[in-house]
Amino acid sequence: MKALWTLAGILLLTGCAAPIPRALRAPHITSVTVAAARAHIAPLGARVRWGGVISKVINDPHATWIQVISRSLRHDGRPRRARFSGGRFLARVPGFLDPDIYAVGRKITVVGVFSGYEKDPIGSYLYDFPVVRTLAVHLWRPRPHYYSRFYYANPWPWGWGIGVGPDFDWGWPGDDDGPGFGP
Repeated sequence: MKALWTLAGILLLTGCAAPIPRALRAPHITSVTVAAARAHIAPLGARVRWGGVISKVINDPHATWIQVISRSLRHDGRPRRARFSGGRFLARVPGFLDPDIYAVGRKITVVGVFSGYEKDPIGSYLYDFPVVRTLAVHLWRPRPHYYSRFYYANPWPWGWGIGVGPDFDWGWPGDDDGPGFGP
């Protein structure tokens, strides 16, 4: 009986785990961050998993360059909605990616090899981008906005607390529309 309860507990706990998308499960990923790469202390050839928000997509004849504002990643690889960024990086994806699908503002996570630096202007500033030669790309679906109708509900739904006041069907005290407390 004890083994049955242990098995049930294990199944319950593993059922709650958020799976990492198959494209993002890569062996031997290092903990090199975008900030470390920008500071020129990251080793070239390191396998990385970086993510963030797309800020620009450039299509070349042989590859697509995605400029990403980096964000820290959650346990499942999804970029967090944080204000802090370690900087920007470029992801080089072989082939063509549609800029309407990989649109500005979408969240993306890439797995690849840190392969050097590329200078590109942001406005009039010449920015030194760390470059990732991608092995896998995961574009995250936008999460729907959730608005609870109860958040905007009347905090005192049954009058003013002492049996008087406007109510859903009761009307004002003494009104002919509802029972009220009038004459």
